[in-house]
Amino acid sequence: MTTSPENIPTGFDTLGLAQPLLKALADVGYETPSPIQAECIPILLAGHDLLGEAQTGTGKTAAFALPLLQKIDLKRAVPQALILTPTRELAIQVAEALQKYAHHMPGFHVLPIYGGQSMVVQLRALSRGTHVIVGTPGRVMDHLERKSLVLNNLQTLVLDEADEMLRMGFIDDVKWILEHTPAERQTALFSATMPDVIRRVAHQHLREPREVKIRSATSTVVTTSQSYCQTHTGQKLEALTRILEVEDDFDAAIIFVRTKTATVELADKLEARGYSVAALNGDLTQGLREQVIERLKAGTIDIVVATDVAARGLDVARVSHVINYDVPYDTEAYVHRIGRTGRAGRTGRAILFLAPREMYMLKLIERATKQKITALTMPTPGEVANRRVAQFTQQIVDIIKTEKLDFFFDVVRRMEGEQDIAAREIAAALAWLATRERPLQMPGANDHAPRDLAAIPNAVAVPRSGSPGTQSEPAPSFVRDTERKPARASTKPPESHPDAEPRRERPVKEGRSDTPVKQRSFADGATMQRYRIEIGRNQGVLPKEIVGAIANEAGIAGKDIGQINLFEDYSSVELPANLSDDLMDILRRIRVRQFALKTRVMEPGEFVDTRPPRRAPPARDSKKPDWKKPAGAKPEWKKRT
Repeated sequence: MTTSPENIPTGFDTLGLAQPLLKALADVGYETPSPIQAECIPILLAGHDLLGEAQTGTGKTAAFALPLLQKIDLKRAVPQALILTPTRELAIQVAEALQKYAHHMPGFHVLPIYGGQSMVVQLRALSRGTHVIVGTPGRVMDHLERKSLVLNNLQTLVLDEADEMLRMGFIDDVKWILEHTPAERQTALFSATMPDVIRRVAHQHLREPREVKIRSATSTVVTTSQSYCQTHTGQKLEALTRILEVEDDFDAAIIFVRTKTATVELADKLEARGYSVAALNGDLTQGLREQVIERLKAGTIDIVVATDVAARGLDVARVSHVINYDVPYDTEAYVHRIGRTGRAGRTGRAILFLAPREMYMLKLIERATKQKITALTMPTPGEVANRRVAQFTQQIVDIIKTEKLDFFFDVVRRMEGEQDIAAREIAAALAWLATRERPLQMPGANDHAPRDLAAIPNAVAVPRSGSPGTQSEPAPSFVRDTERKPARASTKPPESHPDAEPRRERPVKEGRSDTPVKQRSFADGATMQRYRIEIGRNQGVLPKEIVGAIANEAGIAGKDIGQINLFEDYSSVELPANLSDDLMDILRRIRVRQFALKTRVMEPGEFVDTRPPRRAPPARDSKKPDWKKPAGAKPEWKKRT
């Protein structure tokens, strides 16, 4: 049979899957099956052999993994299913997927076996017992010949990417393995193409197989430019907000995530950063969904954070950007997502976020869309600052052109006369007030601003919804009109000069003074205490950044900062005990990578150091050490394992 993405049921609960599997699918955010899943799962659950033809990245793994798991007898720790894959990478990927789908099946064990891994490790794991084997043909043959892998209880055999195994020269190995498996097994063969050799193997070893061929809905997306941004999970939100700031021709966006919970969480975070945004997921009633879509069409919101199901069929002309915040599980979903922009002949923009471990999806997506996806680097704070200044400049220019400002001229003149303040200083203060909620200068940005409006080229930035101005050229880069000279040949005017500017070595960050923080002194050998700070590996922090922030902001010298341990979502740092309330307040407010440290004393027993103890160095004195050892003495070091 042949199917297309339109012919799919409304949910996995219509396919006859058991509750533990449905619960696991809900945990990972699967809401509706892909076409191959919808077709193959009922066939495999009914016990039929299957010959499936579908491209890589269409969701084949779940199509065979879910029925396979439903038939596993957890009480018998013997190989009941064997999955053959052409590469070790695919074997690991399939094993991880099985473990994820079996999350609510206590006691389930899956074992990947492949060449390049220690045979001893695999033999030990096989001796302990496992329910499913995922392996490459060569290593599976090795274990069968050793009798370390016994397939007498095999119920299901899956050949994944059979055409790739043919291309790599494994087809004879596959035939040999098939001949050494029970004849009454259920067999499923999946292949992106169906050459004659594969079809002959299928007819020889499969019993009256049901055929499923998925007609790919992927096509060239000619009206949408595509880019990807490689970033770690802890930096994804920062990368997203910076990209939204600097993107040209931005009107409205749909941001896709995998789960319903993620739509609400990301929408809340974006709203806290000043964006007009709403969540769209399967938990909303049809009326609320329509309300969100109408608000997007009307321009009262600019961003919708959605799951695939909630955005199915969504057609809003003003959507200029589609952002894949979470990479889709298959290429069909990706093509469907980016089809939400570039509608009715308009151009669109698609941006894909990829973690390093997800980069394998890039080639699959490029093959599906028949387009090269270009790399996009996260904009720097300076680039974001330039764009904000350009937007602010255009708003000022538009107001001067369109509004009557006579009353405000009088207000400024009166301030000049009564307060003895120059108009330039008044304008700077007003600019600060106007941009207080959205500062023009980001932490870490180059703070060299232009001296006056004339220094900005004729650039018009993309305004936010509701702000004046129209889109045009990219924002300019700003540099000082005079380069800074070396200190020994300084030409800086005296402070009394009207054009004098204070010299700043770095941007002023939140809660930071221009004047250096006075170094605090602690007694030598002061008692140390362990403190908890709310930033860790997930935020991409480095120990040197923590040390630098504490030293610079709180005035605690590096010698008074002890051991730092990084965990997933927090860290611990040793500092002098019994710090004053004022200093603790500073430590709580210090920010590293935009995250407040929220420093507090760790409770007894809260910290557990899981690292192996370090050997104490040998005692030394001022005399030259005697390195001579008695004859025959063995060295005291050991090889590190």
